[in-house]
Amino acid sequence: QLVESGGGLVQAGGSLRLSCAASERTASYYTMAWFRQPPGKDREFVGFVHPSNGTTQFADDVKGRFSISRDNAKNTVFLQMNSLKPGDTAVYYCAAGAYSVRPNMYVYWGQGTQVTVSS
Repeated sequence: QLVESGGGLVQAGGSLRLSCAASERTASYYTMAWFRQPPGKDREFVGFVHPSNGTTQFADDVKGRFSISRDNAKNTVFLQMNSLKPGDTAVYYCAAGAYSVRPNMYVYWGQGTQVTVSS
């Protein structure tokens, strides 16, 4: 139900935009979120967007650098990542579920896309 794209290799300070394509029902009904899993670590919350009012919330370590936007006509959510740091290196996942920062509250997951930030 969720198809991600846009990962890759970028130098520190650079930018990437990830995309998550969903079905119309998924994008309009669920909170759409981004999580990431750094090497050897647990999956962690990055940010989410509320399905109705567009409210966004971000983890402290990405606040001010990352943003989330939606293209409702294409049922697609974007994660814009600026000023990337090596510590942002992770597999990034798109998810759809409840309005929460906890991964176990999300019922649908994308396949993940690798983001690697070189120093």
